Amino acid sequence: MKAAVLHEYDETLSRDEFVRYQDVPTPDITRPDDVIVRIGGAGVCRTDLHIVEGIWRSKVDMALPYIMGHENAGWVEAVGRGVESVKVGDPVICHPLVTSGHCLACRRGDDMHATESRFPGINTNGGYAEYLATGERSLIRLPSTLAPKDVAPYTDAGLTAYRAAKKASRHLLPGQFAVVIGAGGLGHIGIQVLNALCAAEVIVVDRSETALALAKECGAHHTVQGGDDAVERVLELTHGNGAEAVIDFVGEGNAIAQGLAMTRNAGYYYIVGYGGKIDIPTIDMITSEKTIVGNLVGTYPELVELMALADRGLVHLATREYRLSEANQALRDLHHGKVKGRAVLIP
Repeated sequence: MKAAVLHEYDETLSRDEFVRYQDVPTPDITRPDDVIVRIGGAGVCRTDLHIVEGIWRSKVDMALPYIMGHENAGWVEAVGRGVESVKVGDPVICHPLVTSGHCLACRRGDDMHATESRFPGINTNGGYAEYLATGERSLIRLPSTLAPKDVAPYTDAGLTAYRAAKKASRHLLPGQFAVVIGAGGLGHIGIQVLNALCAAEVIVVDRSETALALAKECGAHHTVQGGDDAVERVLELTHGNGAEAVIDFVGEGNAIAQGLAMTRNAGYYYIVGYGGKIDIPTIDMITSEKTIVGNLVGTYPELVELMALADRGLVHLATREYRLSEANQALRDLHHGKVKGRAVLIP
């Protein structure tokens, strides 16, 4: 099969070629619950750029050459002898983690902290290819309203945004405020989820005029141009108090300090983007009683819930399509901020 393969890291992201389009062996069924999926769409994520940079070397055991792609959807191509819930030809979306289902975390539905798992595109070959090896337990059949190429990025970008927004929605009441920092691939989904799950006013902060325009299309009630005065403008909109919830999809640069400053006392700051550091004096944590919450992708049931929202038209993805052979162009465009929403590779 054809695949876009990472052969070496590029810490400066300056090479013309990040991955090599080449022939590789097609994956086989090796376990009774294995499923081979013919890829209909593979999302291109900023995490993929971090993988190219080598940032993930200290977190997971990856041996090069290796195939990225952890946002995948397509059609069932082959199944192991124990598979019963899907059949060949079914359109499916893949939860990003393949788990055994036997550990206590799995039995509690806490997929992301399973003790027995593999993560295609992160620590094993992923979906920048014509075919993907995954497991039955990770698959959700798609309704006829949703095409694989249109929903693939929901498996990480959508699911991560959904998880954070769902957490926030549980304590947001009418008349209260939620701030979304970053209206890109994750943020534009988070805005829609907040509107679907709660009645808070949504304020979106971003430096890009294009991203702010997308935020408006997705239902933002207020938009704020990112910059040194962003905190002041958010405080004006929230009557000087700050927001009850701030979801930071950037997580680096001055976004963290600004996000915490936008969070009202006893409010919640949800950190989703990464690359920076949270540095706050303990006395400030005590006197403000702010809660800082980390977010790691999401569970299988949450992906089911997100697909239900998509099926009803309550959330939609802004996507830009590339051929699998154009993977380098997609990665470069993402790196240089030229992608509105999410990029999707199509074999």
